[in-house]
Amino acid sequence: QVQLVESGGGWVQAGGSLRLSCAASGSIGTIRSMGWYRQTPGKQRELVATITRFGTLTYADSVKGRFTISRDTAKNAVFLQMNSLKPEDTAVYYCKTLNSAMYGTYETWGQGTQVTVSS
Repeated sequence: QVQLVESGGGWVQAGGSLRLSCAASGSIGTIRSMGWYRQTPGKQRELVATITRFGTLTYADSVKGRFTISRDTAKNAVFLQMNSLKPEDTAVYYCKTLNSAMYGTYETWGQGTQVTVSS
């Protein structure tokens, strides 16, 4: 199994920056991709950005040009650099990995970290 620990959320004024970190442990050799998702009350969790084990990047249109996902394979970590933050970026941000299993794949989610952007 894979375990995830997130850090780096907080409060920032609009236009500011935050950096989220997610460290993986356990069966890290099974990780196929790592990514960030976010959720606000009453809404479905949505994709923010992902990076596959081959380095393929995906971003939500709403964060393109402002957010950057990166990874440190030596530390089994993924990061989300968030610049030019807007109040609508306020959400709980979750780290997620997609992992290989014997008969398919499974997901692991972090505990979530709150990001609040004030106007």
